[in-house]
Amino acid sequence: MPSRRTVLAGTAAAAALTSVPLLSGRALAVAPAYRWRTVVMGGTGFVTGVLFHPSVRGLAYARTDIGGAYRWDERRERWVPLTDHIGWDDWNLLGVEAMAVDPQHPERLYLALGTYAQPWAGNGAVLRSEDRGNTWQRTDLAVKLGANEDGRGCGERLLVDPRDSDTLWLGTRHDGLLKSTDRGASWGAAEFPADPSGTGQGVTFLVAAGRAVYAGWGDSDGTADSPNLYRTSDGTTWEPVPGRPTGAAARVPVRAAYDRHTRELYVTYADAPGPNGQADGSVHRLRTTDGGWTEVTPVKPGGTDTFGYGGVAVDARRPGSVVVSTNNRWAAVDTLYRTTDGGRSWTSLKDTAVLDVSETPYLKWGEDEPKFGWWIQAVALDPYDSRHLVYGTGATLYGTRDLRHWAPQIRGLEETSVRQLISPPAGKAHLISGNGDIGVMYHESLTASPARGMAANPVFGTATGLAQAAARPSYVVRAGWGDHGNGAYSEDGGRTWAPFPAQPAIAKDAPGPIAANADGSVLLWSFVHWDGTPYAARRSADNGATWSEVATFPKGATPVADPVDPSVFYAFDTATGTLHASTDGGLTFAARAGGLSSGDREFQLAVAPGRSGDLWLSLKWNGLYRSIDGGATFTKVSSCWASYTLGFGRAAKGASYPAVYLVGSTEAITAVYRSDDEARTWVRINDDRHQWGWTGAAVTGDPRIHGRVYLATNGRGVQYGEPA
Repeated sequence: MPSRRTVLAGTAAAAALTSVPLLSGRALAVAPAYRWRTVVMGGTGFVTGVLFHPSVRGLAYARTDIGGAYRWDERRERWVPLTDHIGWDDWNLLGVEAMAVDPQHPERLYLALGTYAQPWAGNGAVLRSEDRGNTWQRTDLAVKLGANEDGRGCGERLLVDPRDSDTLWLGTRHDGLLKSTDRGASWGAAEFPADPSGTGQGVTFLVAAGRAVYAGWGDSDGTADSPNLYRTSDGTTWEPVPGRPTGAAARVPVRAAYDRHTRELYVTYADAPGPNGQADGSVHRLRTTDGGWTEVTPVKPGGTDTFGYGGVAVDARRPGSVVVSTNNRWAAVDTLYRTTDGGRSWTSLKDTAVLDVSETPYLKWGEDEPKFGWWIQAVALDPYDSRHLVYGTGATLYGTRDLRHWAPQIRGLEETSVRQLISPPAGKAHLISGNGDIGVMYHESLTASPARGMAANPVFGTATGLAQAAARPSYVVRAGWGDHGNGAYSEDGGRTWAPFPAQPAIAKDAPGPIAANADGSVLLWSFVHWDGTPYAARRSADNGATWSEVATFPKGATPVADPVDPSVFYAFDTATGTLHASTDGGLTFAARAGGLSSGDREFQLAVAPGRSGDLWLSLKWNGLYRSIDGGATFTKVSSCWASYTLGFGRAAKGASYPAVYLVGSTEAITAVYRSDDEARTWVRINDDRHQWGWTGAAVTGDPRIHGRVYLATNGRGVQYGEPA
């Protein structure tokens, strides 16, 4: 996430930070060896591209919009993450805009990285590998890429030139076409006739057709005098392809695939780049030998059945055999169409599909049966097996070996953006997670997708709050964006749920964080609109049957319950840099310590388990603060200079205080740390191979197992580590 340094206010803060002895020390030089693994959920994110290597059986790569790239391990039948080494400062590089392989050199792999092209995001980069992604060399670009922006399912935008393995092409969104003649070590602008100053998608794909290269262009308005497909035959001069289709259904060329047997190029089109916003589309075939075009659209969108076309793959073994996908087809659900006669006739593979999601039950989305999928823009055919077909959706990657039976081919690939974590002190599950897009999950096992899928009754899209009553761990509450309610409670530790009997009207449009007091008798629900607008919090003392406004609670703050005293709640008001507390069960709040860092929404207030009034406050660039008097005063913890999130776990043998886990900086780098002595000293417990970009949402230790820690990532799911 974009970071900005904030400065602690002077005199008031100094007066507040007085009563607790300073905790000093530095991180220990020798850290314990940790083993890191990914909690299995089963994909849960948008797979934007899949690429089979054309000359190596069983070798394939996948890219995601925010969660990095993967290599398929055929022997183990699982995906291997390739970009977990990307660190905190480079979080913007976990989005993979495009990837490329060299047909002549199977060990070579190239990735174009950059999640956002916005002014606040960093520039993109190209990674190049000579060993299939085990090790990398990096070249920083002078332009921005947008792997998590509109058009992220287009591509591939990166290509090894078919005439020369040392030459690579990279299509950008707003800076035209780039070219490298030294295998990606350096890049410069290539002469390209399209105007890169537009606000659209720029280059949408690059594809080799024999010795020629074709480039799609997404800024066209679809008129006859605005080309959207270009070609070079000599690697120097680009020209518009004549006779191209026009109109709204052919406005944006999304993807293309070349049939080397028939020397024909198949191009999918839509009226918008997608994955959202498409209402029209088409499929066309270009005969590259003489420039003849033929429309081969399987089904034309119309009426209430609106959609575009997205993925396209040709069968390397069978001339004229092609698969294309619809995209953004919400009414009838997206499908794959397959032809074996060059597009003269098509069959919908969805109509005969048998879906088996037993390995990833969340894909039922709270219903009886799974759907074929939405947001299908990544489609790939195994060049060595005509019946091995995979397609990516907004949530998983499906595969088949017989074109009828489908199951997620997703092992090892985890892309969840995780928001909240709870590790219960008792019960079957050691972990409950609150997530973007897939709501809340109850993890009976860390090595299998939750058997109950997403928490239902109601089902949430994105979770905004998750809390457990400290003295009554069987009681858990959650909040989030849902179509059938925005809050729910559980009486069995998060295994099953029931909606609150009632909810405040504002909950539908602005669900936010929620807290339960120590014994679960009082709920506090804060409300924040998706655009950041805060609203007054509400309180319930009857399990959500009625709610009353808490006028003195700081709007938009996150409520935190004292783990021992049911009458006490806390909240940090970042607008004023003030800690507020309630001693009457959340009826009223009063200011305590003031003069703390203000104005930054990225902070965290936590309470040490089993201790009343023992507060820890992470204030991003201003570091870590602690109060042992319920927030009346705070002392800065001198052992770290930047703190983003922290949590607690089981104490070390012989220690009386819980282990403290921190994502922050004790010296030069941002990393994951553990302290067994109340933050006097720290040991780094991750390593340079395990960094996962931005990890500032949540971290918590396991209250039952010393050393085990759960870490929320923004695109790599939940990572958990244990001493090796």
